[in-house]
Amino acid sequence: MKSTHHTHRARPTTLLATALAVLLLTATGCSSKADSAKNAGDGADGVKAGPGVTDKVIRLGALTDLTGPYATLGKSIVQAQQMWADEVNADGGICGRRVEIVVKDHGYDVQKAVTAYADLSEDVVALPQVIGSPVMAALLDDIERDKVLTFPQAWAASLLGRDAVQVLGTTYDIDMIAAVDFLTRTKGLGKGDTVGHVYFEGDYGANALEGSQWAAKKAGLKIAGQKIKATDTDLSAQVSALRKEGVKAVLISAGPAQTASLVGVAASRGLKVPVVTSAPGYAPQLMKTPAAPALAALLNVVSAAPAVSSELPGVRKMVADYRKKYPGALLDSGVLSGYNAARLMGNDLKKACEGGSLTREALIEAHRAQSGVDVGLGTAQDFSDKAQPASTEAYIHKPDAKAVGAAVNVEDAHTAPGVKEYLASRSS
Repeated sequence: MKSTHHTHRARPTTLLATALAVLLLTATGCSSKADSAKNAGDGADGVKAGPGVTDKVIRLGALTDLTGPYATLGKSIVQAQQMWADEVNADGGICGRRVEIVVKDHGYDVQKAVTAYADLSEDVVALPQVIGSPVMAALLDDIERDKVLTFPQAWAASLLGRDAVQVLGTTYDIDMIAAVDFLTRTKGLGKGDTVGHVYFEGDYGANALEGSQWAAKKAGLKIAGQKIKATDTDLSAQVSALRKEGVKAVLISAGPAQTASLVGVAASRGLKVPVVTSAPGYAPQLMKTPAAPALAALLNVVSAAPAVSSELPGVRKMVADYRKKYPGALLDSGVLSGYNAARLMGNDLKKACEGGSLTREALIEAHRAQSGVDVGLGTAQDFSDKAQPASTEAYIHKPDAKAVGAAVNVEDAHTAPGVKEYLASRSS
């Protein structure tokens, strides 16, 4: 996605609401130009070290947004990952070393992020967080060259295929195949019906559209596409166009501000049809806006992660611990996604330590050697094939103002029919 800043009309939803839009734009990058010449060599315990690792410390990096349009999300991820580091250190650390996370705020400015990356690059072994799709695009080559294991919180299929970069969960195209399946299975859509798809220009929207078009073709549906910019927060024109097309449902691949506008305007104009978005299109703050009743009635969210209100023991424990550590802080999907990424990174570090090396290369190798990783926060992840997403399973959530994170699970994680066929057709 382009790094367009949102120019909103005075509307209470927007700045808060865009917080979650970053999930569509997010990724991680950190690097070291330091090669083996600068490496610490073998540690006192015989474990081979490299950039970001000493006998006493494992240093991770975060390039985040704490002052820009995605500050709410950045704060959630930073706090969740710091909570993980504190838990790990209280339990003796990893490989006998204390874990530290060095946080750099780029305020969603690509140039600042590039500078921050240069500052961090020689001092960290991996990055469990980088916010900003434009940031990811600017750093991708450096990340791959420097072999820094990176968990982007962006889910475009264009991020697949690199050793050092791991998309966690599903990609946007898979989410939209699941969305079309949900509509045909539970909302009575069938052959000949038209489905609207409102999508951001750039990687997020393009990848989502790829999935919806493929699934629509299989189901005999027609997709009526409406491309929008990240700065478009009044979707009245798009709603009018979709009404003329006679759509029976709408998919939206954008940010929370756009979802709220689309659903609110559609409901007020009598276009009361089901709407499905992916995780970046929803935020708990939306349930404190005038669009809340329409969202509760019409919206569903496809997500690789369970709702934060999930009964999964791992998620319940995380929520309880987070509330204790950060009383009054917002619990949103960023908390779960940040904590999950940190837990998975910790898993990789432990595996690398068992193999006797904490170099960047060894960490990537340990990561790629795993195919059924389940840290108890959702679905199992397969990291063995860099060309494929880590999971094909998605949950369906529904907004609920009274629930933790203002969403509840409607359907448990499952792989939608056709996903395997779609992935095979794409890789052939």
